[in-house]
Amino acid sequence: MTFEDTALYRDITDFAHDSPMWVRHGAELWTEAGLLVFVGLFAAAWWRARRDSTQAFAIAALAPLATAVAYMVSELLKSVVAEERPCRAVAGAAVSLAACPAHGDWSFPSNHATIAGAAAVALALVRRALLWLTAPLALLMAFSRVFVGVHYPHDVVAGLALGTVVALVAVRLGTGPMTRLAGALRGSPAPVVRWAAGPGRPNPPTAIPSYEMPAER
Repeated sequence: MTFEDTALYRDITDFAHDSPMWVRHGAELWTEAGLLVFVGLFAAAWWRARRDSTQAFAIAALAPLATAVAYMVSELLKSVVAEERPCRAVAGAAVSLAACPAHGDWSFPSNHATIAGAAAVALALVRRALLWLTAPLALLMAFSRVFVGVHYPHDVVAGLALGTVVALVAVRLGTGPMTRLAGALRGSPAPVVRWAAGPGRPNPPTAIPSYEMPAER
């Protein structure tokens, strides 16, 4: 970490303690429960994609899987870097609003920010317009982790970047195989499987060829 990063952490946590009580309580609630919003968006994207093309359904199904992969990569990186939490390492900093995680629950990168970044990007790949909703939510999640005192600023920046890259790569590599799987699921003889995969987008009506004899002149 740099001196500037530590100073920024102190500035943000001091600002948090000077904030109104409802802001502090809201940040504590959002930093833990906010990820459930992304779960709800995943469910909504899946439901909508059931009546969309097979490829669109495949990307909607990949979105939570790509996010899970990003989380696993983040956990692996945490164990390699083994950075102590700022709520324990920064001397003279304000007491964290959230409970400081136990020693061994490392700080870099932020899992919450990684998940939020991956979810925001993956959902935007399902439907581009969702980026206007998911990007602010991801940024708010990342900021909240510093606000409540459990991460350095560089932890959440790295988490957002990591989640973005992993989601893009996972969806890019997985779209082809998942599209083929989605097509198979939609043709499954099991009603439950067909319901989960959805009926898909109906094929456009085909033009009926005309067999009328040309009029005699």
